[in-house]
Amino acid sequence: MTNTESKILDGKTLAKKIQARLKEQIAVLEPKIGRPPGLAVLMVGDNPASAVYVRNKEKSCARVGIASFGRHFPENTTQEILEQEILKLNQDDRVDGILVQLPLPKHLDSVGLLLKIDPDKDADGLHPTNLGRLVRSETGLRSCTPAGVMRLLEEYNIAIAGKKAVVVGRSILVGKPLALMLLEQNATVTIAHSRTQDLGAVCREADILVAAVGKPEFITAEMVKPNAVVIDVGINRIEAEGKSRLVGDVDFESVSQVASYITPVPGGIGPMTVAMLLHNTVLSYS
Repeated sequence: MTNTESKILDGKTLAKKIQARLKEQIAVLEPKIGRPPGLAVLMVGDNPASAVYVRNKEKSCARVGIASFGRHFPENTTQEILEQEILKLNQDDRVDGILVQLPLPKHLDSVGLLLKIDPDKDADGLHPTNLGRLVRSETGLRSCTPAGVMRLLEEYNIAIAGKKAVVVGRSILVGKPLALMLLEQNATVTIAHSRTQDLGAVCREADILVAAVGKPEFITAEMVKPNAVVIDVGINRIEAEGKSRLVGDVDFESVSQVASYITPVPGGIGPMTVAMLLHNTVLSYS
């Protein structure tokens, strides 16, 4: 049986709900702590997409009562200058979360910078210490995008235990940590990637299918089991007839006819990533 239309997993609405809760939390904590929570976003160069993301993060911070300590560096900034800046922010008592906006210019080593961030101020949840805590199922700061996916599944009461989950994509940003989080909730998890043989057949086994490959509309209806839950992590800007629009890694039109639930792009996982970033900052603050 195929669905005529999937139910939308609305990340935008849930992100607003999370932000409203964080705002209330901060209002209670701030008089006790004597300052607002602080988030420092480091951006290097003039990547237009990054500039939009950073602006959105700063607006979201302002909305809930988090102070922004944004730092914008020119394209030719050296690794050493950025490392020094991170060490300063580690020592700054006003800053609870530090984030390096990716992608960075080619001459910089993003992993080297990440390693300099104090794990307890790692707002993105990507420091090896925090990833190690995830592997061991210990409490710690979680990677924002995968944590956003899990929170969205929870909001819609989507059962995970005992289900087959397929994550297409193995990046350290999304694929690997998300596979671990699904495993923690007792799913049977497969990580598929560019070398996977007969990817369509692997995807069709999934009760929960997550696309995180960075290829526009890569997952088509033939790759989706009827009534599967489909999570689209991709954000791709495509040009058509002189206009640009955002699409995910899933062909929304066709897949929404087959899936039971699906995330839209935009308005699905994107807003959840920002909400979890704010959540991590408040967690470090409290």
